[in-house]
Amino acid sequence: MSETDTAKGVTGEDEVVDLCRELIRFDTSNYGDHSGPGERKAAEYVAEKLAEVGLEPKIFESHPGRASTVARIEGEDPSRPALLIHGHLDVVPANADDWTHHPFSGEVADGCVWGRGAVDMKDMDAMTLAVVRDRLRSGRRPPRDIVLAFLADEEAGGTYGARHLVDHHPDLFDGVTEAISEVGGFSFTVNEQRRLYLIETAQKGMHWMKLTVAGTAGHGSMIHRDNAITELSEAVARVGRHKFPVRVTKTTRAFLDELGDALGTELDPEDMEATLAKLGGIAKLIGASLSNTANPTQLNAGYKVNVIPGEATAHIDGRFLPGHEEEFLADLDRLLGPNIRREDVHADKAIETTFDGALVEAMQSSLLAEDPTAKAIPFTLSAGTDAKSFDDLGIRGFGFVPLKLPPELDFAGMFHGVDERVPVDGLKFGVRVLDRFIDAS
Repeated sequence: MSETDTAKGVTGEDEVVDLCRELIRFDTSNYGDHSGPGERKAAEYVAEKLAEVGLEPKIFESHPGRASTVARIEGEDPSRPALLIHGHLDVVPANADDWTHHPFSGEVADGCVWGRGAVDMKDMDAMTLAVVRDRLRSGRRPPRDIVLAFLADEEAGGTYGARHLVDHHPDLFDGVTEAISEVGGFSFTVNEQRRLYLIETAQKGMHWMKLTVAGTAGHGSMIHRDNAITELSEAVARVGRHKFPVRVTKTTRAFLDELGDALGTELDPEDMEATLAKLGGIAKLIGASLSNTANPTQLNAGYKVNVIPGEATAHIDGRFLPGHEEEFLADLDRLLGPNIRREDVHADKAIETTFDGALVEAMQSSLLAEDPTAKAIPFTLSAGTDAKSFDDLGIRGFGFVPLKLPPELDFAGMFHGVDERVPVDGLKFGVRVLDRFIDAS
């Protein structure tokens, strides 16, 4: 953005859509190894946009092509604790043949920006850039220091992004006590008088695990009681069909109380089917936050149709609620049985914070200023984010990406789904709310 653009009064709302489109056009697909294109080009783009408005961003490359960009904005009162705003630059892969618009085109159609990362989470990256650039162009410093982090590798657990920075460059986050990032701040329309904005204050822990069964190899024509595929398949089916019990954490209890108040009814967590049916696009997200989960995601065995293999493997995506890791693993071992060996591919903790304090008040007031029907309420995220890594530094994390969404949009289905898209109006709403939030925080 040039001085001429500033003179013409270009604002964050004016440029957020183009920023989002340009970020989407960087294919930063993360395959869980280093076979993808990496985040380096996107990190350089972000650094350039921040440098244009006077910041001194640094790029940290943890592995060739795997890069994160970090910058600090000096606030009016540097003695106050700092705020971290973080987002990730990587995305999950996408098959273009399945999409209405190419997933890396950043096309604008039907009032939305389409593409992989539109909601997970290049929308927030763009909104953050737009707000920061607008504020610095117009000389509006934040009340306190803000650290900006645009990170690599979140979609594979953050090893080469947030975890790398926390382990090797913790000084970047000196003085930071609170943070905002993805999967929160989005709206759920109850009626014309009430729109709830779900703020993530808790998230599940994870056990991504590999299961292995050893059997006896042999000829496919023989009677074979010791078949690794058979035993593994039965165990995987038991896990996949198991219904874990509902566990009401303090965040879930607060969410149900607020939702019940908005709906005008008391909600029974043990009987949520009818309630979930009323939640439209967020039902999947909420339903998965009521219990531990374990979903089979991969199977592998054998190399020829007439050869019984000596080993079979599977992968499970396991998620546990805060305070329920031991219960989850005990349930899993009971379901698997003694002959299944399980080992973690990636594991991380669950985290939970309270829904109170000045930062929460800033979220509520900034939302209310742009939407008079708004009410912020806490919820538990069924997945995980880079907030887990920053929690190790004592940083209290919230999910706050403010988006006012049309009621008919299947928002939860946008995450890792086909035809991911974010409303243009939602992006501009988010810019206004984030700008107010920074002033109030």
